[in-house]
Amino acid sequence: MHKRTQIMTFLIVLIVAGVPLVGRQQAQPAPAASEQTYAVKIDFDVRVKMRDGVELSADIYRPEAEGRFPVVLNRTPYTKTGSVKTARFFGERGYVFVAMDVRGRGDSDGKFVPYRNDGQDGYDAVEWCAAQSWSTGKVGTIGGSYNGRIQWLTAVLQPPHLTTMIAMVTPSDTFVEWPTGTHLPMDISWYHFTAGHVLQNMEAVDWPKIHRHLPLYTMDEAVGRPSHFWKEDLDHPLLDAHWEALRYQNKYDRVQVPVLHISGWYDDEQIGTPLNFIGMTTKGPEGVRNKQKLLMGPWPHAINSTSKLAEIDFGPTGTIDLNGYFERWFDYWLKDKDTGILSEPPVRIFVMGDNTWSDESEWPIGRTRWTTYYIHSMGRANSLFGDGTLSTSLPAAEPADSYTSDPEHPVPFITEPSFAQIGSAEDYRPVERRDDVLVYTSEPLAEHLTVCGPIKVELYASSTAKDTDFMGMLIDVWPEGYAQRLIDGMVRARYRGGMDKASLIEPGKVYAYTLDLWNTCQTFKKGHRIRLQIASSAFPKYDRNAQTGDNLAKATELQKAEQRIYHDKNRPSHIVLPVVPKK
Repeated sequence: MHKRTQIMTFLIVLIVAGVPLVGRQQAQPAPAASEQTYAVKIDFDVRVKMRDGVELSADIYRPEAEGRFPVVLNRTPYTKTGSVKTARFFGERGYVFVAMDVRGRGDSDGKFVPYRNDGQDGYDAVEWCAAQSWSTGKVGTIGGSYNGRIQWLTAVLQPPHLTTMIAMVTPSDTFVEWPTGTHLPMDISWYHFTAGHVLQNMEAVDWPKIHRHLPLYTMDEAVGRPSHFWKEDLDHPLLDAHWEALRYQNKYDRVQVPVLHISGWYDDEQIGTPLNFIGMTTKGPEGVRNKQKLLMGPWPHAINSTSKLAEIDFGPTGTIDLNGYFERWFDYWLKDKDTGILSEPPVRIFVMGDNTWSDESEWPIGRTRWTTYYIHSMGRANSLFGDGTLSTSLPAAEPADSYTSDPEHPVPFITEPSFAQIGSAEDYRPVERRDDVLVYTSEPLAEHLTVCGPIKVELYASSTAKDTDFMGMLIDVWPEGYAQRLIDGMVRARYRGGMDKASLIEPGKVYAYTLDLWNTCQTFKKGHRIRLQIASSAFPKYDRNAQTGDNLAKATELQKAEQRIYHDKNRPSHIVLPVVPKK
């Protein structure tokens, strides 16, 4: 087993358990945590009865002292044993930490059905915590990834004693991160990992081989672990009633608590966190709109775990005293201590390139200058060696660029093979040598340029297929050539009008497509160049579009397509960059 794969397997356990991964270096934005106060008593496997009689298992870490304490609740499908360090941290500082296995996982009874029972069970768990003799009645929740999303599913049900949440690297509603109508190929490793009651062996499966399996519908069988949930979700490729129970981003008005929103620019589910902050500050109840905080670091899905990704080093402030930040937040809301955290600006973000933290009053940043960069070429933008350029000048009469999209030989997305982290700051020059990748690059910058906010690409394109994909990637090209991936996104042609409806395209017809490239915050240094990469696949991050117009989950026959990207006066394909001037 490759050493990096072994490391990623270890990180999976930490990430999915919702364990904050705190770096050794202390830096902004949080001061050091308070000193230890209490010894901690642990009650293992406490049975907590849900409203339907099913009992869930909780390990309870509480101060070994008389009195009542506020509660921090973490609910997880990844077994509660991963919470020990965090649980002790809070127990020593005067909190009761409740680590609970969700229904059907770990020591909990019942059947695990991903997300479907977690809102109602979360409500019951919060109210159970509040009613215990050791509880003050104030309950805060904490967790990341799955453990973050189920906090939202709980909050929309409004349990009376839920007081605040710390939601990290939280997935969005269905089809927001992955607007494909299908699972990601790499999702299958998550279904394997969470099968049964215990964590399964990730090293037992040849994941790159599995990712190429067709049809997508039977990928679970190819793993050797058939999954009803895998197939059931693939039977619902539209945003229909099947998904409503898993949605929360259309229900911000029901969330009545302050939330600390945390993610990283390289989190592969990053988009959910800024969207949740925006949603709560604009659509949440009036009383909590100004009680939201956003923290974005230079981190992967395992937040605060490293200050270096691929070959990019974000410096000594790239990791922070995150537990100290948590403590200040919970002390304010659960202990009524004036820690000063709410008087600080609501947004704190790490500016990559500058490698500094910046405080802002809102997100997106109010002083942003939305700047359009147009793509240009003389019809040969193919590969790193083509003639594609990027500038703020409008195109005039320019020939279209073209390439062949072949799903048998998809454009690779550089990543480790498991769901734990999909891509980071890799050098994309090897990928850009391909003729089915269009590369548009600016001139070297005459001065530093900070791009910080949401990124959109407007693309005018045609295809000989009835359905196809278009991928965009924003890249910072260093003077020595390193092509640092910043962020990427895609559109599937049949869903160009939204995920609630599908409509095949007419071969040869030009359509306008919008690609959401999520968010980034990068200072392009003087001498660096801005690059936009366009392709029709990014495998295995996204499934291969068969380009036949057939059912994507069940297709086994793949078809080539000829793609044309237009950039002329009437069809000015471009990327809109959020340029932020210095304060």
